[in-house]
Amino acid sequence: MSIKFKTQPRKNPQDMAAPDKFYAAAIGNGETDMESLAEMIAYQSTLTDTDCYAVLRSLEHNIFNELKQGRIVKLGSLGNFQVSISSDGKATPEELTAADVTKSRILFRPGKKLRHLLANLTFQKAG
Repeated sequence: MSIKFKTQPRKNPQDMAAPDKFYAAAIGNGETDMESLAEMIAYQSTLTDTDCYAVLRSLEHNIFNELKQGRIVKLGSLGNFQVSISSDGKATPEELTAADVTKSRILFRPGKKLRHLLANLTFQKAG
């Protein structure tokens, strides 16, 4: 199955007078929520969808808690989650304090199987 995309015009931020160029933008093909995932897993195992949903909710809860503690969360071949921060620069290490942290974000590093999936996708222009 191919990933569908549409064309999208974008301006050059370095030269606003330049003509737009067109770039590919992926089109979503629906959504899958946790309830649906739980149901899919239930059909592939001996667990009920309620049990699977409870496990997925626990996974979500535990990932949040581990990230709050600064841990890297490794989800096998799916990949890793990690907190990253940015700060203002200071002249000496002693000057840098927690108040200088300006931004935090969650980094996701895909695992080997996801990277392989990306390398083997096919694409189809919509319309």
